[in-house]
Amino acid sequence: MDQSLYNIIGYILLPFIILRLIIKGIKTPKFRQRINERLGLITRIQEPIIWVHCVSVGEFKAAIIIIDKLIKQHPNHKLLVTTTTPTGSDAVISYYKDKVVNLYFPYDLPLIIRHYIKQINPKICLLLETEIWPNLIHELNKKNIPILLINARLSQQSKEKYQKFTSNLVKQSLNKISLIVAQNQNSANNFIELGAKNNYVVITNNIKFDQNTTPDKIISNTLQKIIGKRKTVIFASTHKNEEIQIINEYSKNKCAINALLVIIPRHPERFNIVYKLAKNANLNIARRSENRPSQDVQILLGDSMGEMMSYFDIANIVFMGGSLSNTGGHNMLEPAAFAKPIIFGSNIFNFTEISLDLLEQNAAILIQNVSDLFKIIIMLLNDEKQCKVLGYNAQQYLYSKQGAVKNTLQLINKFI
Repeated sequence: MDQSLYNIIGYILLPFIILRLIIKGIKTPKFRQRINERLGLITRIQEPIIWVHCVSVGEFKAAIIIIDKLIKQHPNHKLLVTTTTPTGSDAVISYYKDKVVNLYFPYDLPLIIRHYIKQINPKICLLLETEIWPNLIHELNKKNIPILLINARLSQQSKEKYQKFTSNLVKQSLNKISLIVAQNQNSANNFIELGAKNNYVVITNNIKFDQNTTPDKIISNTLQKIIGKRKTVIFASTHKNEEIQIINEYSKNKCAINALLVIIPRHPERFNIVYKLAKNANLNIARRSENRPSQDVQILLGDSMGEMMSYFDIANIVFMGGSLSNTGGHNMLEPAAFAKPIIFGSNIFNFTEISLDLLEQNAAILIQNVSDLFKIIIMLLNDEKQCKVLGYNAQQYLYSKQGAVKNTLQLINKFI
């Protein structure tokens, strides 16, 4: 696929994409709000702009430590943080208030991108992880605006998809990026195999090793009051098809589990769905938002935003979601920071190197299915020593890998 065909397909799909937002907005109004921003219809920003793009909550949380330091180091610049999802936007606004500008990321079509760039005129654009947008990169490159792909990652699976469908287009885009700052050697190799030039790819490690995981102790204490003295198993960032597996398997094993299960869906639109799934299974479920003691509750639904670090803070065992579905897993480093025993499934292609390291260092447990998951949970609930060993090893691994933020900032500052 070349760029012309990419653009034709994009323009054809645009009305359907907007319609999908409007339909999703029936249940979740935030999806249909601020569509003008996605179409590039934004007000001109006069201040010098450093543009950081984070797709959703996970990328934003990882980028906070970079954004914080850029705010301090460049007081004469305004930070623009763009997101793609409403939850990502909410997280930015909640954390920074008016300290940064938050807009939705524009659709990657020439007319939209050109107007968007004209209105913000950034000094630099920082894309996170795997955000390769051909028109954005092309237009910024034409204007000699530096583009850095930071904390860049590319799994084998993603590389093969690019090679199959958009090899030439991706190669052209990669070679218009000023610098690719890769998380690890595997990702660096994959970018080079896609066509990036060796001297435009550097490795600094994963900034997620350095992210701030300090919990809000007021929230932690509130959660502890809700939970009481019971042991707690956290199912973090779960996805469709995972929750039903967890609920059904728990129903089979509940007599052997003397602990509270806390299920925290990745997407807020699943809160009510998960609640109904548990009710239909005749389980006693409560909502975190109800803020009431849970002595007689079997499952607590984590239906509040921005509290994940506090959940990890009070957890006894953590299962990382997105790993029993074909999602690629979520950040195991967050529970590692709290020295918690970590369990994950086999679909962890977003964290291949980290997951292998954790397993090699006896710092996590890999399961193949939900039946194995509950066998491990029951075993760990009855083996405090093993929990401590796994948690300690995970935390030490995290500490050993820190330093990526300092190196990444040094590279960014060379282009500002």
